[in-house]
Amino acid sequence: MPFYHALGNIPHKRHTQHKNPEGKFYYEQLFGTVGFDGMSSLLYHVHRPTQVKKIVGSKDVAPKIAVEKNMRSLRLHGFKVDPVADHLESRKPILVNSDLQIVLSAPTAKSVDYFYKNADCDEMIFIHKGTGKLRTFLGSIDFAYGDYLVIPRGMIYQLEFDSADNRHFIVESHHPLYTPKRYRNWFGQLLEHSPYCERDIRRPKDLETHDEKGEFRMLIKKQGVLHELIYATHPFDVVGWDGYNYPYAFSIHDFEPITGRVHQPPPVHQTFETKAFVVCSFCPRLYDYHPQSIPAPYNHSNIDSDEVLYYVDGDFMSRNDVAAGHISLHPAGIPHGPHPGAMERSIGKTVTDELAVMVDTFKPLQVTEEALKIDDGKYWNSWVE
Repeated sequence: MPFYHALGNIPHKRHTQHKNPEGKFYYEQLFGTVGFDGMSSLLYHVHRPTQVKKIVGSKDVAPKIAVEKNMRSLRLHGFKVDPVADHLESRKPILVNSDLQIVLSAPTAKSVDYFYKNADCDEMIFIHKGTGKLRTFLGSIDFAYGDYLVIPRGMIYQLEFDSADNRHFIVESHHPLYTPKRYRNWFGQLLEHSPYCERDIRRPKDLETHDEKGEFRMLIKKQGVLHELIYATHPFDVVGWDGYNYPYAFSIHDFEPITGRVHQPPPVHQTFETKAFVVCSFCPRLYDYHPQSIPAPYNHSNIDSDEVLYYVDGDFMSRNDVAAGHISLHPAGIPHGPHPGAMERSIGKTVTDELAVMVDTFKPLQVTEEALKIDDGKYWNSWVE
């Protein structure tokens, strides 16, 4: 996030000597992006963060593509993805392109015995079910239903869960996720018309500092391969850090919808952006208040992007027969719009309690084998009267 944060013990000036009370050096690390041009943080470690004792092996985790060039609207039943204990093994990519992977996950184990780093992608984990704690080498963040967890690439972390009932909608992005540019001033501060502000961003706290040597299992994802390494020191040995590059949480319940006299287009729901896709939050809100307004969205031709909607909760008035955990894909090239009867039903209604996450991509999405396992096979025909 483009605002400053600091935790723990840091020296007065960067790139200067920093020692513990016994006079031993701490080791500085730049945790940076876009070479030396993007957001970064400076970390101070008890031990050198470069000590790899062993390379154990590698496993291909690249998604298996079933439909490379898709022109069919899909409805996927996300809750039909079987729960799996390990949170990484639980991840099932369903829709992918060269910019991102959209993933479903239902982990049941409360914790794991390894640390994880995604060297390919920034991660956005939407918490549909479950509570727990994101533990990182920059501090921890508690999470609950409705939270977006935004984890920059290269972040070493663990996920801990309070129960076995967890459901996640995940985007792994090859591009950083930012707040929408039109909601920021030239200094990066979120403006008055933004649907959320810096107060809503939950930053890391409770920095852990472990001074431990031994063997610490690290899984690193790079180029679609999961590599297992053994580190010589505990990865959470940071005594202090400061900067702009860190994980954070934002709750969908803190998104303040923008409404109008007539139907507002999806960009008013935008929550995050990248060069390659946007993320929007559809939240409970008042409907349009023109005396002849039609609250249901108008028919729309997908010309430039594939649209993915993940249904979280409530009654999504533009659709027939959708439920929590369903995912719709409306591919570029064909129009989509309200289901038969939805437009008429919406007239006169004043409020909606719908809750959903939308991802619009600028490149076509490929459909994986995992997606076809949970596809209902008939959604494409559901607009025929």
